[in-house]
Amino acid sequence: MSIKKDRVMQELQRFGGAMYTPVILFAFFGLTVAISIVCKNTMLLGSIADKGTVWYDFWFVVEQGAWTVFAQMPILFAIAVPIGFAKKEPARCAMESFVIYMCFNYFISAFLTLHGSFFGVDYSQAAGAGTGLAMIANIKTLDMGMLGAIFIACCSSWIHNHFYDTEIPDWLGIFKGPAFVVAVGFAVMIPMALLFCFVWPAVQHAIEQFQFFLKTSGIIGVWCYTFSERILLPAGLHHFIYLPFIFGPAVCDGGIQAYWLQHLNDFATSAHSLKEMFPEGGFALHGMSKVFGLPGAALAMYFCAKPEKRKKVATLLIPATITAVLCGITEPLEFTFLFVAPLLYAVHAVLAATLSATLYFFGLSGNFGGGLIDCFVQNWIPLFKYHAGTYIMQIIVGLCFTGIYFFVFRYLILKNDYKTPGRTDDDEEDKLFSKAEYKAKKEMEKKGLANNPEALKAQVFLDNLGGPSNIKEVTNCATRLRVTVADPDKVASASKFTKAGAFGLVKNGHAIQVIVGLSVPNVRSYFDALLKGDIADVAVEAKAAANPSEPVQTDLSMKLKAFASGKLIDMTEVPDDVFSQKMMGDGVAIEPTTEMVVAPADGEVTMIMEGSYHAIGLRLDNGAEILIHIGLDTVKMGGKGFRCLTKQGAKVKAGDELIGFNREAIKAAGYKDTIIFAVTNSADYPQMKKAADGDVKVNETPIISF
Repeated sequence: MSIKKDRVMQELQRFGGAMYTPVILFAFFGLTVAISIVCKNTMLLGSIADKGTVWYDFWFVVEQGAWTVFAQMPILFAIAVPIGFAKKEPARCAMESFVIYMCFNYFISAFLTLHGSFFGVDYSQAAGAGTGLAMIANIKTLDMGMLGAIFIACCSSWIHNHFYDTEIPDWLGIFKGPAFVVAVGFAVMIPMALLFCFVWPAVQHAIEQFQFFLKTSGIIGVWCYTFSERILLPAGLHHFIYLPFIFGPAVCDGGIQAYWLQHLNDFATSAHSLKEMFPEGGFALHGMSKVFGLPGAALAMYFCAKPEKRKKVATLLIPATITAVLCGITEPLEFTFLFVAPLLYAVHAVLAATLSATLYFFGLSGNFGGGLIDCFVQNWIPLFKYHAGTYIMQIIVGLCFTGIYFFVFRYLILKNDYKTPGRTDDDEEDKLFSKAEYKAKKEMEKKGLANNPEALKAQVFLDNLGGPSNIKEVTNCATRLRVTVADPDKVASASKFTKAGAFGLVKNGHAIQVIVGLSVPNVRSYFDALLKGDIADVAVEAKAAANPSEPVQTDLSMKLKAFASGKLIDMTEVPDDVFSQKMMGDGVAIEPTTEMVVAPADGEVTMIMEGSYHAIGLRLDNGAEILIHIGLDTVKMGGKGFRCLTKQGAKVKAGDELIGFNREAIKAAGYKDTIIFAVTNSADYPQMKKAADGDVKVNETPIISF
């Protein structure tokens, strides 16, 4: 049986993502432990922090609670990992996994109680570091840490996915579902526990040898670790690297995070070299590229941008850079490198590893996996008194690498003409990219459509909607992709869609609307092709309006006249959230008294909603993109009561008839006949002014001026 590479990668990525589920808690609890320790430090706070004071007692209680996830890490992984693996009922899967994991440890305890010496284990000794034994929920068992918990959690998830829906006789109905899964797991864990009694002592010995190798590999080991952690991030496999180091037994019992916090007071009261006291801390320097490296790269992108675009680029880069520096969240910047030029990301991985190795060479060690917050709370504040020289050196070296990042990135961007934000063509959007967009681009590259923005949007939208298996029905109107999904909980947040280019997202149970804009017919074509698996065969021609051959004057003064007679109202009064919240841009609407829509000014027809004819798009001579939408939800009428009097690509003059419609037919169908007029690129026209509400006459009354 052949094993497909893509399938293996997908499963590995899924595994990595599942392992990350419990890790999201560690940042809060780690910072809380560190703050508690700092607040009990008499060298910093004086007598108020003496043992026995109310201040000390309060922070002692806080600290004990903050150790929760570190003290119970195996149980946490046993419960949380199945949430990412379960195909259905993840909450029940988490409960089943906990019970099965407890059974597994009780079985091991029983085997070792009876025949510990046979397995080479001295079960009579107290559990603790170096004994090979640990206490899990008051069970003395083999010390497998989070690795054993993850393995059992994966087994439990597999059992859940295969046996949860097993049909059993009605008279045994009480054993259906979770009870049956746990029963199967109970039976499986007996031989599994016996196997681990034989195998795990040897695994522990191998881990000890691996720890020794890493501890003695020095600078080379730190460089290789950091490079591997960064370079595997795009594939989602970096979890396999840093989890065993930071939260597992790769280099020290309990992981670097817990060990560092446990001994923070010892390190804070000693003037010995940090590197000598805690050499394992060199593997937790990978966050230094977030604090010092990425600002240099962002600065390079800013100075490489076109002068007229730098202000806009700054609004993108500054928040992303601050987030990376303070919190260590680097996705917008790093995935922009990957999206625009993978070489930039490879260089980033090399420089990040070199920065960590250089700092380690100069004696730095600690817990620097996050951003500046981690630097201050877990390192600089408690240890600065005795290690000020090391930290000043760290900042100097870090700033030197900020300069190195800047010059290297600037050279590569200019030399290879990479289209980083601010260097794109005038008709392209400047933006940072997300992981979802990067993954979508890789999928499009396989299909030969990597440079097709509409195909890329379709891929991202499909992924954010839960994938093909979650799609039950797809339609579209003039601006929206209307999708019925099987499970609404699998639909990503609105921000995931807007980052990919959507104007917004409307969720109403299983009915989802992705607000795409005037390009929705093209996006829908690619979306359908992705569902069918034949996207490579789809050829949708680019619209002339989407890529104008001549530059436009956005500052051209224009007055738009009423496109129909009736009562003019502001866009915010339209009883439709997509329009009233201006997701499609600012504009106006008319409650019509006539049954004809005319051109409000000279321009070109860029879009006609074929089949329904309820919407038309125009591009005016000043570059304004106009959507005229007749009625609300009238796409469902299928064109009944509408007649089109123009064609796509036609040049029209102010007052030319565009679409006729039957108001009575619209009302008879149960819809409102309000005509919406949206300037979809209104953000480019801050000088745009709208007329006051009131009666207007077609082709006479001004409604908007630029």
